[in-house]
Amino acid sequence: MEWLRDRALTLVLMAMFLLFLVAQLVTGFYEYNATQRDHGEALVSLAAYMRTGHPWEAIFENWESEFLQMAVFVLLTTCLVQKGSPESRRPHVKETVDADPRDFVNEPNVPWPVKRGGWILRVYESSLGLAFVLLFLLSWAGHAAGGFLEFAEDQVTHGQTRPTFGVYLGSARFWFESFQNWQSEFLAIASMVWLAVYLRQRWSPESKPVHAPHDETGR
Repeated sequence: MEWLRDRALTLVLMAMFLLFLVAQLVTGFYEYNATQRDHGEALVSLAAYMRTGHPWEAIFENWESEFLQMAVFVLLTTCLVQKGSPESRRPHVKETVDADPRDFVNEPNVPWPVKRGGWILRVYESSLGLAFVLLFLLSWAGHAAGGFLEFAEDQVTHGQTRPTFGVYLGSARFWFESFQNWQSEFLAIASMVWLAVYLRQRWSPESKPVHAPHDETGR
């Protein structure tokens, strides 16, 4: 029970992720077959549906925007500030995260890359941002692949010549699919940064203490 309690935030979030992922796949399956019926096409099984681009374009399109948001946010917070926000570093203040990890190599329980040093430490120093960038690129590739399958199927269904992958990447459809999510993610994170200047959520580490003044920056 203690193990579960110590990891409850991640476990609950991942359980919600899996629940809504399954719900998306099931509803997407029924929506796809409804479209098939409307076009006079044969209905497909769930296994056949999973081999189409329909579920994968939708899944990776959303993952792509989420990971882009987190990558940009992590990287921008290293150099930009928002006075009064708990999501920001303090202006003109040397923060704990600015400390050189090489000064703590002999401390107990430091991560092994700190003890190893060299290029491994240089990578580890930026590993959070790099991980989100990599996840964004993988999701972007998944969106491109899944979207192309769906796009090509639509073109053939409507009597058009099957397009090339390059045609899809250069199409307004692909970039519309991307930009409609990217803009919403940056609005969401900007809202979080700015609203947290003036609003509070007691007991949440994403908020300043309820009694903190509006111009107090950081946590």
